[in-house]
Amino acid sequence: MQRIIKALLYSLEGLKAAVVSEPAFRQELFLLLLCLPIICVVEVSFVSKALMASSIVLILIAELVNTAIETIIDRFSQEIHPLSKKAKDVGSAVVFVALVNAGVVWGIILFNS
Repeated sequence: MQRIIKALLYSLEGLKAAVVSEPAFRQELFLLLLCLPIICVVEVSFVSKALMASSIVLILIAELVNTAIETIIDRFSQEIHPLSKKAKDVGSAVVFVALVNAGVVWGIILFNS
């Protein structure tokens, strides 16, 4: 049980670090907060609402992964290296794909309801 509590505390520290240091994460968190009321009032199935919410949460997950990648790269070197650039670009692409996914999910659900 103690290990679970420590893991939870580490996770909360990670979320706090992302909120404090990452403007993109704050913007995406704000997007989630804006979308939640829409999800609650739109007249679609529960499954559709779950897909809409999870598509936004996926953006937050992607941003956390991107932040982790960028932090690791910066920890080891500030030198501009092709592999470092590739890792950071791929991390950014993860966020982009999550954003596109959310747009497609929301578009399909809202325009077919």
